[in-house]
Amino acid sequence: TWPSDAARLSYPEWIADALQRDLGDEAVEAMERMNLAPSVTERADGYVQDLSSLWVAYAVEARRGERVLDMCAAPGGKATAMAGSGAAVIAADRQPHRADLVRQNVERLELDLPVVIADGTRPPFGDARFDAVLLDAPCSGLGALRRRADARWRIEPNDVRELTRLQAQLLAAAASLVRPGGRLVYSVCTLLDAESVDHETPAGFEVVEAEPPAGRWRRHRQGWRVLPQDADTDGMVMIRYRRTT
Repeated sequence: TWPSDAARLSYPEWIADALQRDLGDEAVEAMERMNLAPSVTERADGYVQDLSSLWVAYAVEARRGERVLDMCAAPGGKATAMAGSGAAVIAADRQPHRADLVRQNVERLELDLPVVIADGTRPPFGDARFDAVLLDAPCSGLGALRRRADARWRIEPNDVRELTRLQAQLLAAAASLVRPGGRLVYSVCTLLDAESVDHETPAGFEVVEAEPPAGRWRRHRQGWRVLPQDADTDGMVMIRYRRTT
């Protein structure tokens, strides 16, 4: 007899409580699925990428002739997927070793995709320079625990609070880079509302209400969510915005 589902499934009680609060009756199934080994999905170009991550790249709807920024790009799966559309994509990451991961993948795929080392809270780009910006923000990873099983024991509630502050800073910086009429896509591989749908819509932006282009997304408040049990993927939340002014 287990004292709780958290004990039975080997999760800290605070994580189980947080997922129960935000997922309701589906929390236990999500935790069970994140205890299983991840599936492997290979793109046509040979890049191995979780489907939920690829679906986020599709949601940007990058098109030929557009200038697109992947603001926190490492290891490069989303940036390289968007580059396949013919858009002029720039991949950025703050840490040199992570930017190097992107560069290695770009070279292996033989893409023309510049990689820059840049702090997303102080991006080295002019205002309103991009047709679309993807912010796959640093997060707790509490939707991708099947890939990082030990992460549940390393993260603490205060880490989530600090991450939400960083995410808000990154979201504001990303918004400034989008041209009027352009698109901003925010995503996180966590299932916590605090790190996703609880963030305020950036000033001068509206939420894009249209259906996302691909994937098993469910409507979740102003955004879209896929649970690990929906399609045997990582858990992900994504919100699409359009700049109106």
